[in-house]
This record gives sequence, structure tokens and C-alpha cells, in this order.
Amino acid sequence: MSWITLTTTSFRWEAELMQQILAAHHIQARIVDLGVTSYLGAGSATALQVLPEDRETALLLISPIEKEPNSDD
Repeated sequence: MSWITLTTTSFRWEAELMQQILAAHHIQARIVDLGVTSYLGAGSATALQVLPEDRETALLLISPIEKEPNSDD
């Protein structure tokens, strides 16, 4: 089974939150530690990975909400 990286973050809690969002939509995800353990509050690099067939849906679920441009311009 091959996995692809959706995003990397310096905070494991952020990756865990995204993993929970994906799990709520029945998308398998895993977290991979990319660096050393945290030191004095600095996080270690962490990757969030999904299966290739779930990539597009997962990206939509974890992407920021786009604001509509003001019609006043």
C-alpha cells in the first residue's frame, strides 16, 4: 500500500486534528514523524499521509475556507 504526503507541519497536534477530520469522513490517514522529538516547545516536523485515491477529497477537507471577495469594490 502506498501513501502520499498531503501536508507537513511543525506541530503534531495539528496533524492529529487533521487526521481526526479525515477519519470522520472515513478517509484513512497516518502521521509520520520526520524529525527529532520536540525541544523546549519547538515542534518536530510531522507529515500527514493518505492513500492516493483519497488525495483530492482529503485536500478539500483540510484546506482553509476561501472568503468571497467583497462586492463593494
